[in-house]
Amino acid sequence: MIERIIILENIDPVVFYGINNCNIQLIKTLFPKLRFAARGMIIKVIGDENETAIFESKIKQLEKYCAEYNILNEKIIIDIIKGQTPTEVKQEHLIIHGVNGKPIIGRTENQQKLVKAFETNDLVFALGPAGSGKTYVAIALAVKALKNKEVKKIILSRPAVEAGEKLGFLPGDMKDKIDPYLQPLYDALQDMIPAARLKDMMENNIIQIAPLAFMRGRTLSDAVIILDEAQNTTTHQIKMFLTRLGMNAKMIVTGDMSQIDLPSSQTSGLVQAIKILKGVTGIGKVEFGKKDIVRHKLVQRIVEAYEKFEEKRKKETKAATIPEINIEKKEL
Repeated sequence: MIERIIILENIDPVVFYGINNCNIQLIKTLFPKLRFAARGMIIKVIGDENETAIFESKIKQLEKYCAEYNILNEKIIIDIIKGQTPTEVKQEHLIIHGVNGKPIIGRTENQQKLVKAFETNDLVFALGPAGSGKTYVAIALAVKALKNKEVKKIILSRPAVEAGEKLGFLPGDMKDKIDPYLQPLYDALQDMIPAARLKDMMENNIIQIAPLAFMRGRTLSDAVIILDEAQNTTTHQIKMFLTRLGMNAKMIVTGDMSQIDLPSSQTSGLVQAIKILKGVTGIGKVEFGKKDIVRHKLVQRIVEAYEKFEEKRKKETKAATIPEINIEKKEL
């Protein structure tokens, strides 16, 4: 009789053990000769040397499956322990599997272009209207790179610019005031990483979410870095951010040129950066359009209506600024 200690990694124990430890109870019935206990990320097993070796091998296979697909159920457990390959439904344009095994895919042509641009460039600009999925896909690509151990951390940032409202009066410390700006990033991560695992990664700074102002002075290496809402950066801010790129790092900058919340006297750093960096090797650009909007069908109509309104206003403004030419007739 020997004792083996198996340490689980890269999984959420809640998903692995199942509701009310149902997965562990099933595994016990499939290994009746062994005695084992699971707590946290550690499983201790006692039994025959050969039997415990097989048990450890099967647990590692289950762990690998759970880490990739974020799901573990009775059928999968039985298939793996009995030596059968679990049936997989191949999903076209799959990026990763999110919480509960939900496939996260490139749903539109431009979302798929962003996936390819990320593979071939170290810096990618993703530009387009609200709801086109540019930030969501960018975060999915970062999570995939982290899961594949291509990088050691993910860094997500946004400029803290209010959309027409002043939030400084809100109660709480600095984090409490800043979190509302960063909530969309949390929302996307919660779709892709189980809650307990996400909490652990954030506590250990594997995933870092911070406002743009906190990026100054840092060199960001071995990471995927995402700057969201970049249309609200100043020219100095975006230059500062882009020059944080370190070794073995990739950066995605997202923005919507139609939703600039800066004072009218300030130039958007994103608009300027796109012009300055045009044609630079290693930088990609993907432009999303109305057809890429994957929110409620009304969102696409709202975007179209605002575009028509802006075009009409520009024409009227242009017409109003053209000076009238008065030709005086001279009397002979």
